[in-house]
Formats: sequence, structure tokens, C-alpha cells
Amino acid sequence: MMDKKPIIRVRDVMKTDFGTIDGIATISEALKKMKSMRTSVLVVNKRHDDDEYGLITAGDIARHVLAKDRAPDRVNVYEIMSKPVISVHPDMDIRYCSRLFANHNLVRAPVLDGRNVVGMISPNTLVLDGLYQIV
Repeated sequence: MMDKKPIIRVRDVMKTDFGTIDGIATISEALKKMKSMRTSVLVVNKRHDDDEYGLITAGDIARHVLAKDRAPDRVNVYEIMSKPVISVHPDMDIRYCSRLFANHNLVRAPVLDGRNVVGMISPNTLVLDGLYQIV
């Protein structure tokens, strides 16, 4: 008989301290928020109930603003953000979440409970906080 592996869920390892920003904000504002929160990703708020969440990362800013020599105070978040984004449910097993990340080459995903973001998950969190509990 095989030992049953413990199930670690996304909610057990997700980060609940994440930043949000409106799509109309400038990249300068996004950078200030990222710097003050010590993060490289922000969730972009929905404009209305039927809208979807977006994400903006430091990588997006590097590719679309810095590399193209655009002025950060003249570019809005909505112009370069990713939207819609792949999200995960807090009850998802971290093994399936890891496969989802691998299959879609994701670096971050918001954790949605219903229609609200309750956390953020990354491959680093899955491995360092999740797999660590299994071994």
C-alpha cells in the first residue's frame, strides 16, 4: 500500500500581501508603488463587474517602456498590462498549479475566490513554500 501524499493547496502558500493599481495610472505611479511594496508585479483592478483583472510586471515595463525609450509618466498601465490573465482557485492542489504554470509559461497568477483577488502565487512560492512542506 502506498502512502498518501498530503495535499497542499494554493491557499496554504499564496502571498496575501499584493499590490493593486488602476489601469489609468501611469507607469511612473506603478513603479513608485512597486518600489514601496518591494514587489515586481501589481494586479490591475477591474473597471466594472463584467471586466477582468490584469497584471503588470517589471518585465512588462522593461520591454514596453524602458527598452523603447518611452516616458514613464506618459504611458498608462492599461497600454502595456496583460489582460485577461490566467488565475487559479485557492483550493487548487499546488501540483496542478505548478503544471498550469509550466504549460503556460507563467511567472505569476492572481488567486481568485469567486470574483475577488485574495492572493498571488508564483513558481517560487509553489516550490519554496509548498514543495518544502512535502519533503
